Amino acid sequence: MKILRNYPLATLAALFLATNNVAANPLTRELPALPEPISNNAVTTVNHNGQQVLLSFNGLLAGKDYTDVSNKAFMLQIGKNSDKQMGKIKWQTIDDVPIAQPINGLTGRLASIATSIGSKAYVFGGYTVAKDHSEVSVPDVYSFDINAQAYQLLPPMPVPVDDSVALTYQNRYIYLVSGWHNDGNVNLVQVFDTHTNEWQQASPFPGKPVFGQAAAMSGDKMIVCDGVRVDVHLDKRRSYAAEPACYLGKVSKDNITRIDWRKVKHPTGIARYRMAAVANISEDAAYFIGGSDNPYNYSGIGYNGVPSSPDSKIWRFDFNSNEWSFIESNTATMDHRAAVIVNGNLMTIGGMKQGQVVTSEVIPHYALPSGRSPK
Repeated sequence: MKILRNYPLATLAALFLATNNVAANPLTRELPALPEPISNNAVTTVNHNGQQVLLSFNGLLAGKDYTDVSNKAFMLQIGKNSDKQMGKIKWQTIDDVPIAQPINGLTGRLASIATSIGSKAYVFGGYTVAKDHSEVSVPDVYSFDINAQAYQLLPPMPVPVDDSVALTYQNRYIYLVSGWHNDGNVNLVQVFDTHTNEWQQASPFPGKPVFGQAAAMSGDKMIVCDGVRVDVHLDKRRSYAAEPACYLGKVSKDNITRIDWRKVKHPTGIARYRMAAVANISEDAAYFIGGSDNPYNYSGIGYNGVPSSPDSKIWRFDFNSNEWSFIESNTATMDHRAAVIVNGNLMTIGGMKQGQVVTSEVIPHYALPSGRSPK
């Protein structure tokens, strides 16, 4: 087991037990790599004709320069007998993510958010990066229909956000919680109704507004953790700081815009930036994978000038007990938008590994107990 710094003894003990659990539940499958390395890509998964489809939209290519901000998109269809077909399946390049109005000719985006309902994926926002490093939050919302293999432009976000999170409820509503808008973070919770294509505002996020947070939703409960806040000073420019905080929100049965927010004890007291998160509905739990404890610009270099390093730890939150447990992955990764569950395994698609290296790998991190996957 790796030496873990800055963790209390009780946490280290839990991590040790969980690490042994990983050994007892070996990962059973490998998936082909993306056509090329890409990080900060919006990922999601949909079901199509009884088969699971993985999707990747936008992101940062291996050069990590402003010219490497991309709107490329990829799809991987996993057959019903995929364990026997692993040598045959591969990622397909699909149409680039459109942009309604290119900003100074720029079409690529970072920090987009994706989720899915039924056979459609939904892609929200992101930001463009110009040569002078100026960034603009894109208001666009697109659905991508797996059946038609086509994008549809939907009503834009009332307040364009990037580096946010997208959470689905009742196979109809999508919640965007906090995030960055052009010049600063917002505390908004914007709700999109996929049946009517209308936007509403829900109960605001109660914590300090953040970007680069991670979140997952199971049933009517959502948990949102960490990210980066903006600190304003008297005698110098504002600065960015990690915000170690987790909040549990429960949607009202009578009104989807009313959220009962409660603070949850942070699992470690040390914030992580751009973790990958996913809920496993069948065990009513959320998993937070990787990320970095040193917030950074898109290149992977910290706002403090220090190169950021990825984390290998996984946090598990139980929605029933509100308790945390800990797992150790074999691979440290960061710069994610979300995680996916494939065949009972927690996986990340792309991202950055040690040394801020952009990867094309689909990385298995943990085999869920008894191979449980979302219902």
